[in-house]
Amino acid sequence: MRRRAALRAGVVGLATLGGLSGVGHLTSDRSGTAEAHPGPYRPYDSLAIPGAREAVVSPDGDTAYLATNSGYATVDVSAPDRLELLADVRSPLADREDGPLRMIHDVKLDPDGDRLLVVGPANPLPEAVSGALLVDVSDPANPTELGFSETDFPVHNCDLVGDYAYLTANTGERNPLVVVDVAADPPTEVARWSLAGYDVGWDLVPSGLRPIHDVVVRDDRAYLAHWDAGTWVLDVSDPTAPTYVTHFGERDQSALRDVPDASVRRQATEPPGNAHYVAPNEDGTLVGVGRESWAYDAQSDGGPSGIDLWDLSDPSDPVRRSTIDPPQTPDATFGGVWTTAHNFELRGDVLYSAWYQGGVKRHDVSDPGAPVELTWWRDPERTRFWTARPTVQGEAFVASSMGVGEAGEPGLWTFPDHAGQQADPPGILGDSGPAPITASPTENVASESGDGNTSNSAGTGTTTETTAPGFGVGAGALGVGLGAWWLRRHRSR
Repeated sequence: MRRRAALRAGVVGLATLGGLSGVGHLTSDRSGTAEAHPGPYRPYDSLAIPGAREAVVSPDGDTAYLATNSGYATVDVSAPDRLELLADVRSPLADREDGPLRMIHDVKLDPDGDRLLVVGPANPLPEAVSGALLVDVSDPANPTELGFSETDFPVHNCDLVGDYAYLTANTGERNPLVVVDVAADPPTEVARWSLAGYDVGWDLVPSGLRPIHDVVVRDDRAYLAHWDAGTWVLDVSDPTAPTYVTHFGERDQSALRDVPDASVRRQATEPPGNAHYVAPNEDGTLVGVGRESWAYDAQSDGGPSGIDLWDLSDPSDPVRRSTIDPPQTPDATFGGVWTTAHNFELRGDVLYSAWYQGGVKRHDVSDPGAPVELTWWRDPERTRFWTARPTVQGEAFVASSMGVGEAGEPGLWTFPDHAGQQADPPGILGDSGPAPITASPTENVASESGDGNTSNSAGTGTTTETTAPGFGVGAGALGVGLGAWWLRRHRSR
């Protein structure tokens, strides 16, 4: 694109955040050194976007699309040191009696790059419209709504491939994957698939321990993150009839059945389990599973979780090759400093990952059994990163941040796609790896603000509306996690 050409030619100025640290292709070896890129590693630019949540990138790497809690936005990222807001759409479907569409935490782009799926609310909102909005983004500066598929369940996450939308449907009972034909008039549900439909024994596990948190579809495979029930892979070559391929990383079903209602919230908050996000590499032989967790309280042994790398060369025999541990945190509780894994992308031999206040990282995963950290940038008092995705590999990657309190605005950040070391990184997170929990008891009390962000009474954290990412706590609920969300509304059947 026109602006990227200037970057490639070296015609770049100082970035908003202190200038460029060098641009070029990944030339480091597995030691992570960056001899071709002298100087400290730092961001290219940032752009404030209220309510920023998930971000995805167009196939050509020129445009980023963001969920913004109260809407969606498009950003020109073709020159990563000069981000340009193209469109900021707020309160979609406001003309509906039960509109607008709210609590929009996820958007997904069709592989062709011309249609965007916008879903919400991420969590239940009484008397609010819920569903999937299809938007024409062939001109990213002028998005046009094409149609809306209303649902009777909240939509936390989604994917869009061709004419089919894949929606997480946490009904509090079977928590299925729902497939919708968005090309039909009106859009029509064509399939549902649930754990209990495959193995009825999952019906006996409390719903809050087996929600469908996320879905990613690649090359006729749907990858489902099912929290303590693990990761499940389906064949969706016929989207109207998903079929089981494999599953892995689940906790023992019989043990989960015995979890009493009073313990579901704690079990859903803390490791093990907590399959939150899943993404394959290009050929599906390597799959990353991010696990999101906290310590239930200051006295517990829980804390942040990392990203597991699974070898699916033989889908009938998944093998975990390694785990990338989360950054340290001085307070692993929900009211503290979040460093658990969130969303990420595998591209070639590089894993781009977001760790909330733990920052963004790049790992060389050419040997999945021994991933090497190439880059780590963090600013826990200003940024809380939701996802990290490459634009044009070897040039830049984007990361969306929820922001932290009044010190850091939500928005989109861009970083060089090369190895490097941050100068004088904040010491609050240590150097690497998890640390012992040293938290003192805190109470998470949030008050809603006009832009959908809330301030937290403890630590440097913020929550979103009355709910935190993952699924988080319901309004006024004590505790965190998926269990709290559905346990307050539905009893497991």
